[in-house]
Amino acid sequence: MFGIYLTHPQVRIDPAVSVPQWGLSELGEERMRATAKQPWVRLLGRILASGEKKAIETARFLADAAGIPVETDEEMGENDRSATGFLPPEEFEKAADQFFARPEESFKGWERAVDAQARISRAVFQVLDRHDPAVPIAFIGHGGVGTLLKCRMTGTAIARSTDQPPGGGNLFAFRLADRAVTCDWTPMEFWQG
Repeated sequence: MFGIYLTHPQVRIDPAVSVPQWGLSELGEERMRATAKQPWVRLLGRILASGEKKAIETARFLADAAGIPVETDEEMGENDRSATGFLPPEEFEKAADQFFARPEESFKGWERAVDAQARISRAVFQVLDRHDPAVPIAFIGHGGVGTLLKCRMTGTAIARSTDQPPGGGNLFAFRLADRAVTCDWTPMEFWQG
C-alpha cells in the first residue's frame, strides 16, 4: 500500500497574522475540492497533519472525503522561521535558498535544516513504525520539511533543487512496505494513486 506526504496548497498571506495561523486561499480551497474527488483519497485509512492552520484545513478536505478523523502532530510543523518574522516573497525565496544551501547553519535564527530534517523524519517514522502497512496513510504538512523528509527517504543531500514546485499542493508517494519513494513531487489533484 501507499503513503503520501502532501503539502498544503496556496494560502492567504497576511503579514499581520502569524504564519502558522495562515489559512488556505480560495485557490487553495478550490484545489483541495478537486483533490478530494480523486479515488485514492477514499482509500486513506489515516491522516496526520501538522498543527498549523493551513495543514489542518488541507487535511480536513481529505478526511471528510475519506470519512476518517484528522490527527495532528506538532512535530510535523514547518521549519521554525519565527526569528525573522514575515518576509516578503522575494526575500523569503532568498532566505529559503540559504536554508537549503547551508543546512548545518541557521539563517538569521531560523531552525537549521539538519534539525528540521531530524524532527520531521522522527515524527513520520515513529508513526510508520507502528502503522499497518496495509492501510494507506497521508501526512499533511509543509514544503520545506516535506522536502527535507523526501531527501532523507531517498538518501539524497539537502538541496533546494529537491524542493516542490511553487505554490504548494504537491505530494510525493512511497511504499509502506519499504518506504521507497515511488513518485517525485506531483500536483495533488493530478496524482492517480
